[in-house]
Amino acid sequence: MAQLPSIPKGTRDYAPDIMVKRNYIFDTIKSVFKKYGYMPLETPAMENLSTLMGKYGEEGDKLLFKILNSGDYLNRASEEYLSEKNSVKLTNQISEKGLRYDLTVPFARFVVQHQNEITLPFKRYQIQPVWRADRPQKGRYREFYQCDVDVCGSNSLLNEVELIQMVDEVYRRLKINVRLLINNRKVLAGIAEVIGEPEKLVDITVAIDKMDKIGLEAVNAELKEKGLSEDSISKLQPILNLSGNNDEKLEKLKSVLAESEVGMKGIEELTTVFDYLKPLELPLDIKLDLTLARGLSYYTGAIFEVKALDVEIGSITGGGRYDDLTGIFGLKNVSGVGISFGADRIFDVMNQLELFPKDGSTITQILFVNFGHTEEMHCMKLLQKLRNSGINAELYPETGAKMKKQMGYADKKAIPFVALVGEAEISNGTIAVKNMESGEQTNITITELIEKLK
Repeated sequence: MAQLPSIPKGTRDYAPDIMVKRNYIFDTIKSVFKKYGYMPLETPAMENLSTLMGKYGEEGDKLLFKILNSGDYLNRASEEYLSEKNSVKLTNQISEKGLRYDLTVPFARFVVQHQNEITLPFKRYQIQPVWRADRPQKGRYREFYQCDVDVCGSNSLLNEVELIQMVDEVYRRLKINVRLLINNRKVLAGIAEVIGEPEKLVDITVAIDKMDKIGLEAVNAELKEKGLSEDSISKLQPILNLSGNNDEKLEKLKSVLAESEVGMKGIEELTTVFDYLKPLELPLDIKLDLTLARGLSYYTGAIFEVKALDVEIGSITGGGRYDDLTGIFGLKNVSGVGISFGADRIFDVMNQLELFPKDGSTITQILFVNFGHTEEMHCMKLLQKLRNSGINAELYPETGAKMKKQMGYADKKAIPFVALVGEAEISNGTIAVKNMESGEQTNITITELIEKLK
């Protein structure tokens, strides 16, 4: 007996009804991106490992899916590594490519590779899948789509404000209640300085970024494990528990970070962003959160995360400013900032809260019943007129199929109207249109039908 086919854990099939909902998300997000002047971009699913490695920190590098070289890939492998079963060193010899981990590093690579062809500031959006060798669980997948929007070649904090405006508009359109968390990596660097552990910045950010997942006690234990002194951990506590509104937190931070130049620069940037936002009076809930660190090592300024308020799930949007990413590829002094909308998590949130439009799964607006060859030939001309008017319509393809079967097809596809065109309708130039919800049936002309469906 043949084994039933399956798909890898952490991946999903998307049936037509699911794709309609996903496209609703993609179309909504894309329309907002375009509204703010961003242009589309696509990059290959796989990149050279030299492009990907070292850009996501040690933890990120471990989650890269690596692709075996073509042909006899073991031919150049070290006998020593093979006998030792040293998978890490062996992988470097048998794999030169990997699946992209995110869309930001490929974007930076594109900017450097095509720097003479693009105009700065370069504003692009990109909606494509990414892959991470993570442990699959609820809300966490090995293959998932990201909807990224980035601008590079500009240091202006107006870009950060514009990203926040886009977050506000996207989630208002999708009707998801969210909170945007904001911090600044310079502030985190300043905190590391004032507690006496500047060289432990990465360890500190990786640990405190897990605060909402593992709690303060576990974060402190991880910091101790990473070599921070009891005194430094103690100095960190009041900073992590800072209370008040955004302005009050910034005022308190000024006294805490007074001796740190980089920390004060971070406060200045945050203050500027909040000052720009105040007259806009966005309904979006925006909160300064000093435990927000964003684990990716390339962030250098503002960092963002968006949380859904009505569903227990991880962040559904995240991003920040990166001053040095293109510098890794040899192009200096090109700062960028961007955010990524997690389409799969957004889908899960909307599905759980039943936020998709009720008629969103309806693609076909009207189905023509097929009574026989003469009738189907007449209906083909009517279909052409409907489709030319932008109306989604179809004719049941099996000539003379039983009425029960045809109506059942319309029911299962949630088609709202069925057209019945027999000898009488052909002779008097009308169409009998049945409303599948109410059961009401009326005879109208093709012109009237077009107006009704539009």
